[in-house]
Amino acid sequence: MNNKKTSLLSLVIGAPIGCLGGLIGLGGAEFRLPFLLKTFSKTAKKAVALNMLISLITVASAIYFRMNNFDVSPIYPQILLMISLIVGSTTGAYFGIELSTKISDALFKKVLLILLLIMGLLLISESFITFGSMGILFSSLYMMLVVAILCGVLIGIISSLLGVAGGEVIIPILILIFGIDVKLAGTMSLIISLPTMLVGITRHAKNKMYTKKSEIKYLVIPMGVSSIIGASIGAFLVIYAPSELLKIILGALLIFTSIKLFTEKEE
Repeated sequence: MNNKKTSLLSLVIGAPIGCLGGLIGLGGAEFRLPFLLKTFSKTAKKAVALNMLISLITVASAIYFRMNNFDVSPIYPQILLMISLIVGSTTGAYFGIELSTKISDALFKKVLLILLLIMGLLLISESFITFGSMGILFSSLYMMLVVAILCGVLIGIISSLLGVAGGEVIIPILILIFGIDVKLAGTMSLIISLPTMLVGITRHAKNKMYTKKSEIKYLVIPMGVSSIIGASIGAFLVIYAPSELLKIILGALLIFTSIKLFTEKEE
């Protein structure tokens, strides 16, 4: 595929995925991954590395827009919790990528597609569950912070293996375990995922995943920019779209795509 076609496809694919992500409150990285694998014919490890770069662009812009449009003062009392989650998630991301380098690309692709299947099921289940600010009553602050670090490790591993921001895992954890309000959880999720992805990107760079400059110029940047535009449109349209129904449809689509890619014979 030549550079011009890659750039055009990146723009065309990125915008609707970003829009859908904006509608359901996610970055859309899970839906980009099958396209990176199939449409752009990237290996599993390369697709994850590129996906993480695009996710970083999307998340950084989302944080900027949220900081300028929402009151972020409720975050301040949760600083210790966020730091603990970040410590865990950056550690998980570091070792998750280290693990991914030690297995074959064929096996890694299978792991990847199983995780996508789980993400699809999680997306569907979240559409049927109304999250209240539940939370666990911890016996001490130290216990809560230890649990936060352990949860962070899980978040980091998933983020590094899929190249995603991990909001669909972070948000339920914040709400169900730590009793964070659903709206606040969305903003906290973005902030937590940023350093996690930076660690992942640093590790991918060390493993020479970004040495091909044409991939950055003609795939990552166009898809990242169009994802931002799409996400802003999705955020505007969210009041008109049935987000719960969208989650079911997109979750089912993700499961179908994952199974199709999983059962596909390698050429």
